[in-house]
Amino acid sequence: MGQEFFEVKNLVKTFGGLTATDNVSFSVKPNEIVGLIGPNGAGKSTLVKLILGILKPDSGSINFKGKDLTGLKTWDIVNLGIAGTFQNTRPFRHLPIIANVMVSCLAPRGRKRGEWVKRIESKAQDALEFAGISDLALEPASHLSHGDLKRLEVAKAIATEPELLILDEPFGGLNPAETELLAKSIKRLHKGGRFGRLHSDGMAMIIIEHKLSELMKIVDRVIVLQFGKLIASGTPEEIVSNEQVIEAYLGKEEANVT
Repeated sequence: MGQEFFEVKNLVKTFGGLTATDNVSFSVKPNEIVGLIGPNGAGKSTLVKLILGILKPDSGSINFKGKDLTGLKTWDIVNLGIAGTFQNTRPFRHLPIIANVMVSCLAPRGRKRGEWVKRIESKAQDALEFAGISDLALEPASHLSHGDLKRLEVAKAIATEPELLILDEPFGGLNPAETELLAKSIKRLHKGGRFGRLHSDGMAMIIIEHKLSELMKIVDRVIVLQFGKLIASGTPEEIVSNEQVIEAYLGKEEANVT
């Protein structure tokens, strides 16, 4: 069997008597978009923090392109090609948003790749254009709405040129029009779209999202957590008709989201 692009294997993380991730295993293929859903407290955010090196697992492993990430620092993981956003935004609030993105451009991974090495400001501007907030480039981050702060986080993440992008509730705080625009941008980036000087061969993604109707339109596959356990994995159509998922999370009315 060939090497997996990205694989989580038998991942366990406990906090006192609470098991946040309970022997979780799954893989992601190159250029695949995987949705991660589950009720509040299911272990989704803990799983993301484990992947990004913010938390260390009690047992199990995380492998990316044949390299064991378990125990690595977050910045080392970013420089290997994995970046993520979080529900809670933490920008440099008094700096212009383009300066926030330029900080991401200074990561070793970003500096050593492509023609942007010569023009970091241009690279940051392209990332802002992708996220749909280039018109606010000179605004201090403290002036942004919650929705625009979410889009700033996406711009910062893609500026590191990841091969695997993890988005934790990217549509949170966005109105329907903003949600639609960002969803289209995610699909273009996934397909290797071109954004000004931003070139991409496409990337894999893991997206955590509660706006299921929008999520199901853009993902290839969905995995479902409940009480730290992976209870289902399949296409969006399979997941919304899975009785265990319906009972655990979706509810009868949500089963018609696709």
